Amino acid sequence: MNQTKVKFDHQKLQYSTILMKALAHPLRLKILEYIDSQGVINVNKIYNTLGIEQSVTSQHLRLLRLAGVVNAKKDGKFVHYDINYEVLKKAEKAVNNFLGK
Repeated sequence: MNQTKVKFDHQKLQYSTILMKALAHPLRLKILEYIDSQGVINVNKIYNTLGIEQSVTSQHLRLLRLAGVVNAKKDGKFVHYDINYEVLKKAEKAVNNFLGK
């Protein structure tokens, strides 16, 4: 009888969970699309333009930062965000591989 051994790298699996959770939310995708269209943008401009409460925007950006999807740079009292395209490319490739595309 053949038995399949299941082995996962716990750290990679945990990071993958955080990354997919960050990308699987419609509002976070909307925020990412907006950042992509602007290049580098501060948090105030994000929530004012998208009509989202500041606290909600900050919570979503925190998850995107933790997943490594966005970079944050503090400049005085402002925090500027841009997209980490390498992480997005890897996530897209992983999802497509998983789905057999």
